[in-house]
Amino acid sequence: MLKLFEPYRLKGLALKNRIMMSPMCQYSVWDHDGRPNAWHQTHYISRAVGGAGLIMMEMTDVLPDGRITIDDLGLWDDGQIGAFAAIIKEIHRYGAKAGIQIAHAGRKAESPELQPVAPSAIAFSDEYRVPHALSTEEVADVVEAFYRAARRALEAGVDTMELHGAHGYLINQFLSPLSNRRDDRYGSRPQFALEVIQAVRSAIPKDMPLLMRISALEYDDQGYDFAEMLNMAKLFHEAGVDALDVSSGGNSVHGPATVFPGYQVPYAAAIRREVGVAVVAVGMLESYHLAESVLQREEADLIAIGRGFLADPYWPNSAARALGGKVALPWEYFRAFPRSFTQPDEVGLSKSV
Repeated sequence: MLKLFEPYRLKGLALKNRIMMSPMCQYSVWDHDGRPNAWHQTHYISRAVGGAGLIMMEMTDVLPDGRITIDDLGLWDDGQIGAFAAIIKEIHRYGAKAGIQIAHAGRKAESPELQPVAPSAIAFSDEYRVPHALSTEEVADVVEAFYRAARRALEAGVDTMELHGAHGYLINQFLSPLSNRRDDRYGSRPQFALEVIQAVRSAIPKDMPLLMRISALEYDDQGYDFAEMLNMAKLFHEAGVDALDVSSGGNSVHGPATVFPGYQVPYAAAIRREVGVAVVAVGMLESYHLAESVLQREEADLIAIGRGFLADPYWPNSAARALGGKVALPWEYFRAFPRSFTQPDEVGLSKSV
């Protein structure tokens, strides 16, 4: 049986398949108000039509200054909830589940209108501004902002949510010796992440899984290595994270010497094995056969597809056709597929109106 199209359950989250649309910033909030608009509606709903099991909406920031650019999504105000809720309702209409990745960009805020902040006053590179070093009290305020954003995401109707603890954004900055030189309690580098996890965990139902994206290592001799991340991953899981979305790098100007399809999978597989937590594999996995083989080898529980979904909104159904699986499209599109795949009534789909 094809594992990509096997149903999967994580606590109270029941997915029709093991394909997750990876969160990818669109930088398309033209009114700069943090609200998703018609572009986001088309972007996300089309991927639900295309067969994704889980759609993780892009990095959505907990404070205005937590954005990378002023064109990013946000959930720092109750007035933003309705626009997210409208999209999530339509995602559900097509049989997919919806999540939101909540985050803070920290020192990677780029727009001049935004104030970059960080654990310590260390710029990411010469091309970035020196950030404001958060006081102990200000760090606690950011933790509270994550809690409030999680409550808003819950009100918008999400089925799960993901903390962005990777790619050099604020949580990752606290985890790294490259960017955290503090001498208060947050000088214990996992402390901020653990407080955010606990705050968000307290904001959501017990049966709702909490995901967290992490960078497995930093590709920098002065940063943390994979052995240290393994230890931190255990702490995150114990604190309430139910699945780790395993990426790498982003908090240093240095990167991997080479990249190739599946190059991050060994880190996900090791975390799954050593920590005993569900993992999402991500990174250049758009090859249908490669994605399937990662699941068959039990190296991950879910496959996150990013650029593959940008190129093909119907990536899951394209994969089904290539691998001999079953497609799951709305009633209106079934005339385009051979009867040998499946019929609408077999998957419980009806006319979308």
